[in-house]
Parts: sequence; C-alpha cells; structure tokens
Amino acid sequence: MRNIRCSAPVRTVCDEDDTGQDALSVAYGRMGRMSEDRTSDSRTGAGPADPVIAELPVYAERVLDVADLVPPGRVMTYGDVAEWLGEGGPRQVGRVMALYGSAAAWWRVVRADGTLLPGHELQALGHYREEGTPLRAAPRDADGHVPRLDMKRARWDGVTGGPGDEAHT
Repeated sequence: MRNIRCSAPVRTVCDEDDTGQDALSVAYGRMGRMSEDRTSDSRTGAGPADPVIAELPVYAERVLDVADLVPPGRVMTYGDVAEWLGEGGPRQVGRVMALYGSAAAWWRVVRADGTLLPGHELQALGHYREEGTPLRAAPRDADGHVPRLDMKRARWDGVTGGPGDEAHT
C-alpha cells in the first residue's frame, strides 16, 4: 500500500468543521502542479509544515499500480488504464494522475492523441528520450514545436512489449 506526503490536513466525511458543515474526505486545498513545493503554506507564508502521511484511496492505488506495470519506453492512455481496471473512465484516471501521479511513472500514462502533459512537457520528454519511447516530430504550427508520442508504436496493450521485448522499436 502506498502512502503519500501531504501538507494539507486530512479530514474525514464524518468530521464537521467550525461552520457545522461536513468536512472533506481527502486532503484539501489548492490543487497544484506536481513540480510545486508543497512543504510550506503559501496562504500564511509559514515555513515548512509537518507533512501528513495519507493513505491513498483504493481506486487511486489501483491506477498507480497499473501505471507502474507499464514498461519503460511504452505508454498507456487514461482510457486504457480505466479499461484495464474495468472501472472508471479516462477522466477518473486523469484525476488520480493529477492528484497522486508523482508516486508512479506518471509520464507513462498519457492522452490518447499523444500530446505531452501541459506544464510538464520538458520533464516528460526527458523521460521519453531516456527510455527510448517512440516520438513523432511536432507540426511546424504546433505551439513550441514539442514532439508528440508515436502512439502506434509506443502504446502498450498490457500484454506484449513488456520488459525484454523490443516490439515497439
């Protein structure tokens, strides 16, 4: 089971806050990018906060387990992961990856059109080049000329192309 570090307090649905309303069931606060420093409270300017160890929701754990199965140099789409699990859909998988993806090989779970994760293009591109993930040249009119994934060659079906299988090259 994975645990995540979170600087926001974890509350349960049965708790009530000081306004008498039900509190959130997961860590709450502003959703930031994976690259943001979450060790200080930006609202108060306080220094590093003691992180809370929070247990992942079961569905998130399952999504991250699938992400960890994807071999280096291969990718699965958000929809592929949902289909593999037999529950949820691309949006649910995308939400899990946005919230908890830093705990897994996040660059291996991608959009179906092969575009790189906005805001993380260069970091993802570094991983793809290191792993030999097939890429396509970006069209000249593309913003920033960032390449895309070659989905025909990089997409993993969950069976073939595992470790030691060079079918994708």
